[in-house]
Amino acid sequence: MIIARIEDCERYYALHPLLKPLFEYVKANDLLAAPAGRITLQGEDLFINVNDSTLVSREEQKLEVHRSYIDVHFPLSCAEDYGWRHLSTLGESDAPFDKDNDYALYSQPADKWFTLQPGEFCIVWPEDAHAPIVGEGKIRKLVAKIKI
Repeated sequence: MIIARIEDCERYYALHPLLKPLFEYVKANDLLAAPAGRITLQGEDLFINVNDSTLVSREEQKLEVHRSYIDVHFPLSCAEDYGWRHLSTLGESDAPFDKDNDYALYSQPADKWFTLQPGEFCIVWPEDAHAPIVGEGKIRKLVAKIKI
């Protein structure tokens, strides 16, 4: 997992060729004012989900993992807490991996927690089990999906 500020995003462009167009789009557009829903940048290879969500407690949120996509999370309207745990330390998922929707959920607790502020982002790789959308109140956030 990478946690950084948007102004430092160029350092990460070499990690995947679609990171540059993603960050250029995010920096050039007022996504706080965009309608909720999907923004397709390069078909199924690169898209952004603009979400309005109610934050939940640490105890309520399950860890999730993905195999086909890298997630890039951007809180827009307020701070958001995230749980993290390496996939190799987890037991069985709550249900078989959902290939169509590219995720599995785990009830085991996170072993590390961090907070992202607006202007920051995190890049989540397939080995990063993560529990987003934690806190109090409502949030507007982006979750970009980059095909591996």
